[in-house]
Amino acid sequence: MDIVAFGVQADERPFLEKAFAGRHQVRSVDVFLNRDTAPIARGYEIVSSSVNADLSADVLQTLAAGGTKMIAQRSTGFNNIDLRAAADLGMTIGRVSRYSPYAVAEFAWALALAVNRGIVRATNRTRNFDFRLDGLMGRDLRGRTAGVLGTGKIGAAFTRIAHGFGMNLLGWDLVESPRCTELGMKYVARERLFAEADLITLHVPLVEATRHLVDAAALAAMKDDAILINSGRGGLVDAAALVDALKAGRLAGVGLDVYEEEAGLFYFDKSLDIINDDTLARLMTFGNVLVTSHQAYFTEDAVGQIVEATVANVEDYLTGRTNENMLVTRGQLPATAQ
Repeated sequence: MDIVAFGVQADERPFLEKAFAGRHQVRSVDVFLNRDTAPIARGYEIVSSSVNADLSADVLQTLAAGGTKMIAQRSTGFNNIDLRAAADLGMTIGRVSRYSPYAVAEFAWALALAVNRGIVRATNRTRNFDFRLDGLMGRDLRGRTAGVLGTGKIGAAFTRIAHGFGMNLLGWDLVESPRCTELGMKYVARERLFAEADLITLHVPLVEATRHLVDAAALAAMKDDAILINSGRGGLVDAAALVDALKAGRLAGVGLDVYEEEAGLFYFDKSLDIINDDTLARLMTFGNVLVTSHQAYFTEDAVGQIVEATVANVEDYLTGRTNENMLVTRGQLPATAQ
């Protein structure tokens, strides 16, 4: 079976091609799947997409018209896929329901430590042989409070690290995690978490109920010297409201690995382009804001697990089996999604 994989990063390609070797022929392309690139998939029954793919109804229709019947997305999130349209077209949609939670949790901590201790600002200075400490004072984390929104596998991994730092733990989720409560986490209303936490991190899925979870009201409730970290989905944070809060001199630091309008920007070299996104451009001007390019998941361990799950999804589709990764199976949505 010939497969076309969209949005394949250079470091990811060897993992993908090795995993499919001896099974199927994979054509890896570095462009992302959207309405302009969808015609590339003509003639391919199976398409593999990446996290920033546009799989809205019109793109799915183009794929289906070209013969695509199965999409294997190489990510956990699927807010970019119109599942109802996929079902109406008789497609099968698979994703990767889990991979190393440590990859994302550890990266979230890298962001938190970097903004707390001014690592990027310090590095930029020392490259110019400026060794002053002005503006680089951070805070001990021990004894301060970490607020974790979303305590699934990633949130729990983040919590274990916070516990190792000796932090007090507040959590917010629909279901309490025994792993977190054993570490001393106290579950509270999110309004209280926003008001009391010194470090706030987001690990919830992006659904309608969580879009702009961190909005102007949430930001107003936070401490003036709080640190906000988002390594989940960009839409969890109202970026315009965040800019307003930063302009007002609030928040000690912000670490963003994701951005709500990142499609078309992240994973591309835009260094010679004029950036028309005024909100992102303004965020970049704050010395206490660190923006990375949706790379929290990008470790050898996590990518290897993502690719293995993708191969399993393809094999199950071809043999008529289903698994927990299937969001749509030959035009059938799970009962919970209907």
